[in-house]
Amino acid sequence: MALHLEIVTPEKKTFSDTVDNVYLPGADGELGILASHAGLVTALQPGELRYLRDGQINTLAVGSGFAEIGKDKVIVLTDMALGEAEIDEQATEDAIAKAEDKLKGIDHSLASEEAAHLQELISRQTAALHFKRKNMH
Repeated sequence: MALHLEIVTPEKKTFSDTVDNVYLPGADGELGILASHAGLVTALQPGELRYLRDGQINTLAVGSGFAEIGKDKVIVLTDMALGEAEIDEQATEDAIAKAEDKLKGIDHSLASEEAAHLQELISRQTAALHFKRKNMH
């Protein structure tokens, strides 16, 4: 039985095709999905999304977002979906360092929205960096 996977970011539809299974970085841990899965909506945390298609495992680094799971369809709405080749290790490390420096200088009692944004940026970039380094070896 087939499962249709769609991965959508604010910029574009990153992926749309039939797959055998999907593994998502859910807010409460990794979630495995096969065809005929019970319907649900779950939050995603930054991490690795894997899917099996034509006998080959494919992976993407994803950011925060949501996944809507139906009987034979998974829709992933995320703020980032990158393949290993799309991640520049040095630029990612620089972005993390810059965000951490900005975070240190924030008066947290006055700028909680900005602090939350920077923490999310650090989390997303750290997930991308971990994904890149894992796939290099």
